[in-house]
Amino acid sequence: MMRLQKYLSAAGFCSRRRGEELISQGLVKVNGEMVTRPGTTIDPEVDRVEVAGKLIQKWVEPVYIMLNKPKGYITSRSHRGEKIVFDLVDVGERLNPVGRLDKDSTGLLLLTNDGELHNRLIHPSFDHEKEYEVTVANPLGDGALAALRQGVVFDDQKTRPAAVARLDERRFRITLKEGRKRQIRRMVEVVGNRVMALHRVRMSTLHIGDLKPGGWRYLTPKEIQALRSAGPVKTP
Repeated sequence: MMRLQKYLSAAGFCSRRRGEELISQGLVKVNGEMVTRPGTTIDPEVDRVEVAGKLIQKWVEPVYIMLNKPKGYITSRSHRGEKIVFDLVDVGERLNPVGRLDKDSTGLLLLTNDGELHNRLIHPSFDHEKEYEVTVANPLGDGALAALRQGVVFDDQKTRPAAVARLDERRFRITLKEGRKRQIRRMVEVVGNRVMALHRVRMSTLHIGDLKPGGWRYLTPKEIQALRSAGPVKTP
């Protein structure tokens, strides 16, 4: 048995909190009967759940896959004329990427059908870290690294402070707690350089390890539990 609001979240329909609101508002039906108590439990294999007349897909066993994305693949379910990350993963379930890596970036990408975990990992209130190894075109001075560490401005908004560590004169490691579009590439441009290679090595508690480019594997139960437990919400 499963709580109704958890079912809505696991199906990727909404967050648990939003599910509680929909139930309290009388917008959710189970087997044709309106339910207004959020603590109601259902059998996900048998019961029929509707929200405002829309049938919610049956709950399926959650799947969690780590992919080492190679360069040249789009993080999308479909993209006409382009290679996509799902060309690399041979499973029957319909999965979604947690966040994105652009076409020229490589490294750790999490694919799952667990809507609740997906929302948890991408929502900024959880402060989940993403760690990258970056190679730039020209040697990067200490001043540029300090600027990246403190935050730089683009699109009239300053980036949050980040952990930055030098690897060599053209390589550094950076850890972010936000995910603006093409953020690292644009940060590097602000300090007068250009990204040549961008590789994600960690997302929250999940490390890419020795997974080869283009390779993928299922997460272990320990890894799944660590992801579910990481990063408490700051605000309710």
